[in-house]
Amino acid sequence: MRVVIAEDLALLRDGLVRLFTAYDDTVVAAVSSGPELLDALVEHRPDVAVVDVRLPPTFTDEGLVAAIEARRRIPGLPVLVLSQYVAQLFARELLSDGAGAVGYLLKDRVGDVTRFVESVRAVAAGGTVMDPQVIAKLLARPTHAGALGRLTPREHEVLALMAQGRNNAAIAAALTVTEKAIQKHINAIFAKLDLTSADEHRRVRAVLTFLDS
Repeated sequence: MRVVIAEDLALLRDGLVRLFTAYDDTVVAAVSSGPELLDALVEHRPDVAVVDVRLPPTFTDEGLVAAIEARRRIPGLPVLVLSQYVAQLFARELLSDGAGAVGYLLKDRVGDVTRFVESVRAVAAGGTVMDPQVIAKLLARPTHAGALGRLTPREHEVLALMAQGRNNAAIAAALTVTEKAIQKHINAIFAKLDLTSADEHRRVRAVLTFLDS
């Protein structure tokens, strides 16, 4: 797996380089600013980018802006954002094309190395991975309006776990039910959100509907 890293804190950036190297991945670029990130993404077209939201020169949203611009130029470019904060702008902007291959983790998740690497690989493979704390914050917002208002409490739980990037087996294990039961819930979610079987990205679109509620 070819990785681009964008992180202004040298200690964390070097730590990420060492981590991916230890897992036999290749870090093709490790940069510390928004302009450097965009150049690196366009030049290297990595299998995945691990990006901090706040980068020099202004430390606002340079990482996010660079990632969005890179995905505009290279549709579907896998991007996993690492942040100290829950920035809902990320979900609205970076997920807006419905193409998947995106993730959002809080930085303390790096401490669980195995889970972190699994999340990065899931994004590289086209999945959508959301930090549980991000999901918890989104769940605290009113979600009874519109299509989501038709979901049952259990279907909300299933959709929240889908938004974390979990597959059906992992969702079944988390809720202590069978995979068959989870598939039944997911089919009901798709139907209530008017997502037909002809839509190959309907799982991503269901998550996007949830995040944008």
